[in-house]
Amino acid sequence: MLFTGHYEHAIDAKHRLAIPAEIRARWRPEDGSAWQALPWVDGAIRLYTESDFHARAAEYRTGLTPDQDEATLRLTLFGMSRRLEMDSAGRIRIPEEMLELTGLGTEVALVGAGEWLEIKDRAGWRAGMQDRLAQLPELMARIEAKRRAKANGEA
Repeated sequence: MLFTGHYEHAIDAKHRLAIPAEIRARWRPEDGSAWQALPWVDGAIRLYTESDFHARAAEYRTGLTPDQDEATLRLTLFGMSRRLEMDSAGRIRIPEEMLELTGLGTEVALVGAGEWLEIKDRAGWRAGMQDRLAQLPELMARIEAKRRAKANGEA
């Protein structure tokens, strides 16, 4: 599923966040029956469909003796992720520890990021929109340069 757009929502006193009906209407059985939530470095929470999270996790499979960096990465990513089921009203309950870890309050933006959604601080999302748009050409050029370097075996 491709996630686009942004939605302004509130997290209620029970730490529930409503997933927009527009997104729920496109949910397919092959997407799984829940979301996988992962706190992220910029104070956001990433939401992946269950099937997409499992596919991404398969890319990081290691043997019985991963090096220390791989072991630390796996422990961090999988140890902090949580499976969140939607209730009958289309809400997920975000664990309190995840909200504390990310510093998210009750006023949030649910932002489409292609293969995942991000729960971000609403005021921060709004405040940074013009800056992100202004940085877009430079960001696209850097990413394209990285792709070319990788394709040429330079990375």
